[in-house]
Amino acid sequence: MMAADSDPESEVFEITDFTTASEWERFVSRVEEVLNDWKLIGSFAGKSSPEKGEYTSGTWEEKSQEINFADFKFSITHHYLKQESDENEGKEEPEEDAFPLAMQDLLCMNNDFPSRAHCVVRWYGIREFVVISPGANCEAIISESKCNLLLSSISIAVANSGCQVPMFVQIQQKWRRMYAGECQGPGVRTDFEMVHLRKVPSQYNHLSGLLDIFKSKIGCPLTPLPPINIAIRFTYVLQDWQQYSWPQQPPDFDALLGGEVGGVEFGKLPFGACEDPISELHLATTWPHLTEGIVVDNDVYSDLDPLQAPHWSVRVRKAENPQCLLGDFLNEFFKLCYRKESTEEILGRGPSEDEGKENSDISAALSKLTEPAAVPIPKLSVSNMVHSARKRIRRHRRVDESPLSSDMLNSILLYLFPDAAVEKSSENSDSKTPQMNTNGRGEQDKDSDYNLFNQLKSAPSDSLTHRLALCVCLVNFYHGGVRAVVHLWQEFVLEMRYRWENNYLIYGLAGGPPDLRCCLLHQKLQMLNCCIERKRARDEARKAGEGGKERERKVSGGCENGRLGREGPATSESTREVSPGKSWDSWSDSEDEFFECLSDQEEMKEAPPADGEKGGAKDVSRAKPEGRLHHHGEMTLLNSTEPLYIPVTQEPAPMTEDLLEEQSEVLAKLGTSAEGAHLRARMQSACLLSDMESFKAANPGCLLEDFVRWYSPRDYVEEEAVDEKGNTVLRGELSARMKIPGNMWVEAWETARSTPARRQRRLFDDTKEAEKVLHYLVVQKPADLTRHLLACILHAAILKLKEEESVEDIPSVKKAIQQATSHASKLLRHPSPDYKKLEDIINQLMAVETIIARARSLKAKFGIGKGERAEDTEDLEKFVSSLLEEPEVAVIGAGRGPAGTIIHKLFVSAQRAALLAPLDEDLGRVGGAEDRKPMGGGINLPDFPPPAGREILLRTCVPRPAPYSKALPQRLFCVLMREEFRLAGAFSSDTSFF
Repeated sequence: MMAADSDPESEVFEITDFTTASEWERFVSRVEEVLNDWKLIGSFAGKSSPEKGEYTSGTWEEKSQEINFADFKFSITHHYLKQESDENEGKEEPEEDAFPLAMQDLLCMNNDFPSRAHCVVRWYGIREFVVISPGANCEAIISESKCNLLLSSISIAVANSGCQVPMFVQIQQKWRRMYAGECQGPGVRTDFEMVHLRKVPSQYNHLSGLLDIFKSKIGCPLTPLPPINIAIRFTYVLQDWQQYSWPQQPPDFDALLGGEVGGVEFGKLPFGACEDPISELHLATTWPHLTEGIVVDNDVYSDLDPLQAPHWSVRVRKAENPQCLLGDFLNEFFKLCYRKESTEEILGRGPSEDEGKENSDISAALSKLTEPAAVPIPKLSVSNMVHSARKRIRRHRRVDESPLSSDMLNSILLYLFPDAAVEKSSENSDSKTPQMNTNGRGEQDKDSDYNLFNQLKSAPSDSLTHRLALCVCLVNFYHGGVRAVVHLWQEFVLEMRYRWENNYLIYGLAGGPPDLRCCLLHQKLQMLNCCIERKRARDEARKAGEGGKERERKVSGGCENGRLGREGPATSESTREVSPGKSWDSWSDSEDEFFECLSDQEEMKEAPPADGEKGGAKDVSRAKPEGRLHHHGEMTLLNSTEPLYIPVTQEPAPMTEDLLEEQSEVLAKLGTSAEGAHLRARMQSACLLSDMESFKAANPGCLLEDFVRWYSPRDYVEEEAVDEKGNTVLRGELSARMKIPGNMWVEAWETARSTPARRQRRLFDDTKEAEKVLHYLVVQKPADLTRHLLACILHAAILKLKEEESVEDIPSVKKAIQQATSHASKLLRHPSPDYKKLEDIINQLMAVETIIARARSLKAKFGIGKGERAEDTEDLEKFVSSLLEEPEVAVIGAGRGPAGTIIHKLFVSAQRAALLAPLDEDLGRVGGAEDRKPMGGGINLPDFPPPAGREILLRTCVPRPAPYSKALPQRLFCVLMREEFRLAGAFSSDTSFF
């Protein structure tokens, strides 16, 4: 009994175990859940048929989820065409027994060969489907049993959920793109099947064989078989362009830097592709509506002549990342930003006993120059030291070690400094040279391209900095890489030193203080130019002082005119500083250098320089006025009837952005205490104090109120008042802020002496600032130099692209250039730009160059601009621009239109070349079908090669499986290629009446 009692218990346990869901059931259930979540349940038959070409132009969307079958991962993806009618779903009730949408799509002819779509869409013509495929790192479903298990799973899931969207499973290896699936509707079912072979069986290599397969598969029991609709597309590939090569300009062998593709010249960035950016042209000839009896295509004869095809369409295959000159230049230049070597590490220092002596000589020269001395030091000048250093460099660097040859270097320097020959031959001519490139600047400012430097914080396109950037980029790419860059930079710095020492203004820089809209290197060069202007003005004033009093009077008059008229930087600066009371050698290089500027003839009289200062308070009004410029309107001094004179003042010191930042940091560190604020005000009032001293010297006996009336009129308040006699008079007083106790203006006025500008300590020490700039240039590493010049190179590249685009007129390119410019502008204005993002901008510019190169290649191949009729040219231009923008373009007029005629000629030319047939002189006249006669000395050459791909689409609507079943859509898509044979069939059957 005990054993009998135990048996039922074990049976119950077994029953409980069998109720547990299997992995397969869980998988089917999960598929159903996903279909429910995506709302793919029920009928969608009310949707309208897709418009012609909508599969290509419309928007395809997809959504995915991960599902598991035991521990095997699958990805389930829903692909669908987004249609406007989706929003109006459900408004019209569909018929109960309406076919699923997929079955309707099988027969639709509006989108037979979409140029851009999922392969399932191309083969089966459906607008919505679900695919289950193995996960990313999972093996393919190869075994037949596993494939059948998956197909059974989707069949159960579709039947249980009532989903009418076709479901596919991807089987076999992924590269084979094999899909099997099914679609279920009310009483109907469509099976999607596929055959994939490596070689085309000989009996199915033509239309008649494929029709036999299709008829046998559908097994139609009706004796008069319903007509089969046929659509055919043959694709021909053109790879050998022959004489229609890509239109890259040949190199200019006469140019100095010729011999390279693109004809590189000084000051011009190269442009264009080094290889043809268009690798292939695919011509698709289509017969969209044929029936079985109309056309013959078997193993003996074929009616399918491409020239007779009613529809032609073309697509081009673009070379992936073709080598382009501008892109290569930019990339190689950008790589320098990441170099960490210093100049010495790159060029190396030869062992030299003279190095220590050379360095001590230069330091001795600098210390001699900067300490006060009355002895002239012509032998120990920086200029002499630099020249000796230059000789030593050339002596220790052998000729074959120099990265740049002397001829190349001289040519580059002449390009950078075209005034060099003029300056060295005549000292008088150099005052005019720097202004040559600034003439006409007003007209250029109107051009937005010229003002692009303001957006990119680079430098004007006609400036020395811009030319230097181009030369650095050029020598880096063609003439030795980073070593050549360092060599050029050394020579450039030596040239800057030479110009400073010899008072030659730097060519290619606008006059005036540094332009803070430009890059820092450009500002530094402008600062050096300011120093040279000031120094040269003193030298010219010294020569004028030595020439005698008559010469001095002329100089005085010239200075006054220059001050008023501002005819030019050289004129106004060159005649402002003179010191008749001191010899040049006694003070020109001392620490307390003075700023000398004559204003009138009275200053030329040899008198004690500080008469007004030595007298007591009573003698102030009787002091000799000095440094007057001109009357200030009709104003007079408040305490006398003397007219109020505007004094000759010192100009404020020019500053670069790094100096301004440094100054602001120093001022910020003083804090917010009263003492700190007072000290900050004192530091900022150096210019104010200088102007007060000049004003006192020009207007002896003046008051602070007089100075304020000229310097800050708003701080002098005048009001009408009635005097003792009853007359209305104007009475004025200082504003409220000027009366605040401890006001800096009052304090400065009390400490200011009566000293004309010519005897004041200089606000701008040009010697010190010039040496600082030159030191800054010397210590720049190659990476630092590249970063300084990167904005200029991007500026030059954008200008080059704009110039090339203006010839081609491609709207998408214009927009891409604007976007790249805007992006670069935001990055380059940042103090420390993100170089990874700048690299992205370079990639954008390279992509633009590639598009322009492709446009030129296509234009050359289609002969645009070679004297066709105007209407043909316009059609061809539209055709070429469409080829660049769209995946596939229809050829208007097929083989007889202007574009079709040219395509035909291209194929004929390639065929002759491939078969080594002689080319006729009248090849260009080969046109329509009537010209297609045996050519090449009796040899019958086909105009087109064998098609690279043939696609044949067979459709019909027949009852299946029984004669009394519903007439349902049947479809077979055939792909015949050299190494591929694919049949994708969709066969429908009636599940109610079978």
